[in-house]
Amino acid sequence: MKAVRKLKPAPGAEMVDIPVPKPGPGEILVKVKATSICGTDAHIYVWNDWAKAKINPPQTMGHEFSGEVVEAGKDVEDVKVGDYVSAETHVVCGKCYQCRTGHADVCQDLSILGVDMDGCFAEYVKIPAVNAWKNAASLPPDVASIQEPLGNAVHTALSTDLVGKTVLVTGCGPIGLLTIQVAKAAGAVAVFTSEVNDYRRDLSVKMGSDLALNPIKQDVVSETRKATGGRGVDVVLEMSGNNTAISQALKAMRSGGVMVALGVPDNNISFDWGNDMVFKGITIIGVTGRKLWDTWYNVRAFLDSGKIDVAPIITHRMPLDDYKKGLDLMVAGNCGKVVLLP
Repeated sequence: MKAVRKLKPAPGAEMVDIPVPKPGPGEILVKVKATSICGTDAHIYVWNDWAKAKINPPQTMGHEFSGEVVEAGKDVEDVKVGDYVSAETHVVCGKCYQCRTGHADVCQDLSILGVDMDGCFAEYVKIPAVNAWKNAASLPPDVASIQEPLGNAVHTALSTDLVGKTVLVTGCGPIGLLTIQVAKAAGAVAVFTSEVNDYRRDLSVKMGSDLALNPIKQDVVSETRKATGGRGVDVVLEMSGNNTAISQALKAMRSGGVMVALGVPDNNISFDWGNDMVFKGITIIGVTGRKLWDTWYNVRAFLDSGKIDVAPIITHRMPLDDYKKGLDLMVAGNCGKVVLLP
């Protein structure tokens, strides 16, 4: 089969032919219908410091997909050949303290598809059967492939009460963009966005941003305070991992506000711990991945209800052979979600 692989610890990726994987006990083989590019894939592609510390080439890239089950290994009972599935990409141990107490999303022995094991930028992908999520037949493959990042947005937004709240989303990559609609569906009365990239800032308006700010040209703190009657925003959903954005967001928040952080910085960050957090009584919540399986049911409910419309976020669809073009778009930020079609 064709697969996009990280062959060596250096920038880039290659399309190669490798054997179709064979599912072992408890595993399934899925023929990929659509796979979407994540910011994590872009990090691996450019080979930044995070990727250098985390990835062990050679390895097939990618973790967001939809497809059809074509083979099931021994002891697989709940998934069958012909099922149309996506996948929870966090593979958990099921045995550690976190898993046994309802917090498998922070499993201490966590492995991630396309990061710690071969991924789905390929014609076929092998996953644990317990990680399969069965899709409705009516769900388009491209939309089904972005349920995993949509789950990140849903988990982030639902980690605090948003009913009647004003919200600032910092960083409008694809997950940040999805978070705008989720926040409104969860009850936010206004959602502001901060994003330096013109393409993505414009896209944030299409996704429902009430005030789209360029933090280089505009004062995020004064503009958001003006829009909230001088009080500051109630909630920040931090999706950028950018030191400046985080510092600005903390200053833009009202005293007693909440920051939910999903964005991952490239390096250590610094901010005014005393004045911007302690003395303001700020609550900071860290989020990783999705709650298993609560978030997936929330994603399904949002999609089925029509409360969110993810169509504007899928800006590019292209053959898997054009993976370099898609990854270059992600690196440049001139896209929403890029979907690759094997």
